[in-house]
This record gives sequence, C-alpha cells and structure tokens, in this order.
Amino acid sequence: MGRLSVLKINSKNLGLSPWVHFDEFNPSKDNANGARKSLTHLDYSPLRRITGQSLLLAVVVSMGGFLFGYDTGQISGFLEMPDFLERFGQRHGDGTYHFSNVRSGLIVAMLSIGTLIGALIAAPIADLVGRKKSISFWTLIIAIGLIVQISSNHHWYQVMMGRWVAGLGVGGLSMLVPMYQAETGPKQIRGALISTYQLFITIGIFFASCINYGTYENQRGNSGSWRISIGLGFIFCAILGIGMMFLPETPRFAYRHGRQEEAKQTMMKVYGAPENHYAIFTELEEIEQKLKSESKKGTVLTEWYEMWSTPRMGYRIVLGMVLQMLQQLTGANYFFYYGTTIFKATGINNSFVTQMILNGINMGVTPLGIYFVEAFGRRTSLILGSTWMFVMFLCFASAGHFSLDRVTPENTESTGTAMIVLAALFILGFATTWGPMIWTICGELYPSRYRAKGMALSTASNWLWNFLLAFFTPFITADIDFRYGYVFAACNFLGGLIVYFFVIEGQGRTLEEIDTMYIEKVVPWKSNKWVTPPPHEIARIRKAAGTHEGDEEAADREADRDIEKEERDSGDNGLH
Repeated sequence: MGRLSVLKINSKNLGLSPWVHFDEFNPSKDNANGARKSLTHLDYSPLRRITGQSLLLAVVVSMGGFLFGYDTGQISGFLEMPDFLERFGQRHGDGTYHFSNVRSGLIVAMLSIGTLIGALIAAPIADLVGRKKSISFWTLIIAIGLIVQISSNHHWYQVMMGRWVAGLGVGGLSMLVPMYQAETGPKQIRGALISTYQLFITIGIFFASCINYGTYENQRGNSGSWRISIGLGFIFCAILGIGMMFLPETPRFAYRHGRQEEAKQTMMKVYGAPENHYAIFTELEEIEQKLKSESKKGTVLTEWYEMWSTPRMGYRIVLGMVLQMLQQLTGANYFFYYGTTIFKATGINNSFVTQMILNGINMGVTPLGIYFVEAFGRRTSLILGSTWMFVMFLCFASAGHFSLDRVTPENTESTGTAMIVLAALFILGFATTWGPMIWTICGELYPSRYRAKGMALSTASNWLWNFLLAFFTPFITADIDFRYGYVFAACNFLGGLIVYFFVIEGQGRTLEEIDTMYIEKVVPWKSNKWVTPPPHEIARIRKAAGTHEGDEEAADREADRDIEKEERDSGDNGLH
C-alpha cells in the first residue's frame, strides 16, 4: 500500500517568511544555476521582507487612499442628514424635503468628474516636479475643496463644486499613490505595498460611516451633523501633506533626473540593504540600462504621440483602461446602493447601521488581498475572484428578482437574509482580489518613461465608469430592479477572461523585467515561467522596441563590455 504524502504547512510555503534569500544568484554557491560570475564581489546575505522604511511608506503614502475612501463614504450619509436635506434639498408641497435623482446624482457623482480630470492633469505635473511634491500639492487641492463644501449654507451647487475641487485632488492622488509605491517598493512586496492603497480606501469608507453615525445620533438637528465630518478631513490632509516631506522621491524618478546617489540611498533604506548588496546592484543596473535605451523627450504632444506609437504601448494602455473599467463593473458599488433596501428585510431600518456593516466587512477582509497578491500571484487571484463574484451575483440577482417581495420586503425575510449573506460573500471576493490588485497591475504595467501618462489614462477610465454608475444606477434599477445584477455577473465573467488572455504575471519581478515581458510578447498564461535575461539583453530588447532615450551608442558599448566581461570570467574559471 502506497504511503500518503502529507503537505507540511509552514511560513515558507505560505509565503510568510520574514526573510528574502539570494543564494540562487550567488555564483559562489553550488546550487546557483545561471548566476553571473562577474558578481562574486557582491553581498548575498538575506534581507528582511518588510523594513521599517517600507512600512512607513505603506502607511503614510496610502493616506491618499484613505482620503478617497473618507470623501466617498461620507456623502451618502449626508443625503440622509435632516439639516443637510433642509439646506440643500428640494421642498415638496406638503413641506417635506427630498433630493431628486438628478440633484443627488450630481452631488454624489461630481467627485468622479473631478477625479477623472485630476488623474489626467496629474501626469505631466508628476513628470515635471516629481512624485513626492505632486502628492503634497494634490493634498492641498483636496483641502481647498473641503473649505468650499464646509462654508456652504444654502446653495447645493456650492457643495457640488466643492466636491468637484476635492475630486481633482483625489484623482491626482489615485494616480500618484500607486505609482509612488510601485517605483519605490521592493519587488518582493511591491504588490502588497500597492494593495495597501485599496486597504486604506476601505478604512476611509468605514471610518466615514462611523463618523456619520455618530454625528447623526448626536448632532442631528444642526449643521454639525455634516460639517464635523467634513472638518475632520483637514486632519487627514495634514497627515499626508506633511508626512510626504519626510519621505524620499522615488528612486526611478531621481535616477532619471541625474540623482543616482539619491536613488541608491533610497533603495538601501527601503530594502534595508548595504550598498554592495546584490538586490541594490542589479535593480540599479536594470534602471540604468532602461534609461540608456530610452529616447530623448520631445514636446508634450510628441510624447503622447510616441507613447501610442511605441510597440506594445497601445496594447498596455488599452489593457489598463479596460481593467480599471471592469473593476467598476464588478458591481461592488451596486451592493452599497441597494444595501438599505436589503437590510430592511431583516428589520434593520437605520441606513447608517447598514453602511457600517457593509463597510466593516469590506475593510475587514481587504488585508487578505494584501497577502494573496504575493502568496498566489496576480493572475490566479484575479481569475478566482472573477469566478467567485460571477456566481455570487447570479444568485443575488435571481433571489432579488424572483423571490424577494420588493414592495414589502419584510414579508420575505428569509430571502432578504440570504441576499445579505450573498452580499457579504461578494464583498469578500471583491475586497481580496479585484479591489486591491487592479491598482497593483496598473502600477506595474507601464515603463518608467510613460508610467505617469499610462496610469493617468487607466485611472481616468476608473473614474469615468465610477461617475456613470453613480449617476445612472438609480434610473436603471428603477426600471429593471435586481436584474441589473446579471449585467455585473456578465462583466465579472468577462473580467476573468481578460486577465487570463492578456495580463502577465508580475509576482517577484522588477518593473523593468515586466516591461521586457510585454515587449517580448510573453504568453500571459506562461508568464510565470519566463526566465529573466541579463540586463544588457533587456536593454537591447528595449531599444529594438523603439523607446530610446540618451546615447544609444553608449548603451551598445556598455552592453558589449558586459558580454566581454562575462565571457572573460567564464574563460578564467575554465582554466582554473
């Protein structure tokens, strides 16, 4: 009888090891296959997976996500505040107040219009003044938007325009924060680092719903019910704006602008590595080779034209925009929109409690996504997430349309309870996969030269669909009720197919390696087995793609020197 093999569960095979080892790259080791013999002088000691600097970077920079979530989470509560309703709503003939679909849609969705514009404007500013200063600038814009809103007394369009101004800042940060984390984070935790942006969005949404509940219960009859919530936003703006003053510029931006030593020092702090460590040397080498194989910048218009005409860039730009569109079309916001109606079926009539429950689930499970992105990779997690959400939405839409009593939902309490469970299970799938990981994919998708512009377009796509869903969902659901869920189910199924056929796995790769994989047209479902070529070969591939900057001949000469050195070292070892 054969012996049953038992899988031993430990921190290493769970991807939780606190150390990153480099023995496989050390030419002095017997088991180092394909190691570069010319790099025997480097330090190959293990590095901590998470350092104090990388943790600080995750917390402070991700406050940009918190501001987005906090601003988004508070407005739905405002619409139910009696004081806010009387000041900015419309009056019925019987003296009661209400918000029409158009007015509430504009107040809620105008933030998305601002974010769309802000994301596009932020790209050239980030390329001009840097990522670090740009984040502080857009934080200031959010604060100005908060001033416009909090100073409004009776003009609803002032609140709307204040949200538009704040949206400019939120949009800028939604592009800059993932880009800053992608360009600075160590490759072994880059996916998790970028995913903290989504985690902080969920924390911001949950915190806003808690503040709304508190002010509604204690300040219901005056403007403090909504002004206190807005005013707290200044504190979070200060944390991000001031905190960025103590963080470095991204290594890739600094290197591209001639500040090589600054880039090296930043990487040493984030990696927690000495100057001569293999991780520092090879990543700087790749950055330098990429820089040398890129072309000189032209005017703004020529830069945008060259980006679209560069081989495989149009493919990646469209892919990023489609992925961000599909993130909105997963239907996560749809659940929050219908939450009040569903929860009434179980006797919970306080919409603020409803929001706290849904937002609490969203926030509580998102940390799992930060683990999944590095433990199981981007592709596997996203495809499984799409499948999970597809099934949940089919069940949810069917129960809502065929079983729930939509006129008096209390009559079908069991169906309502089942739909609550399905909503929670859907949020589990979204918050652990498509919520955080799409930001990770888009942060890795573009080369350094076009990263700001590419991320601006993909982020703008996200905000465009955010606006369309926020504005038109009330009208659509009024016509087709819960059958709207079948549309989202189909979009989730499509999302899984898009990931399988078009998205390359970036787990454990440097940004330069991922760039090369797209240029080389690596088959997505085989991308996890791709073998990284030497830096000089990466540079040659990049040059052949037509994205040149600087002295091409110098890049060729350096590549030739690298080859000669490798051959010389191999010959010497053969003699010995």
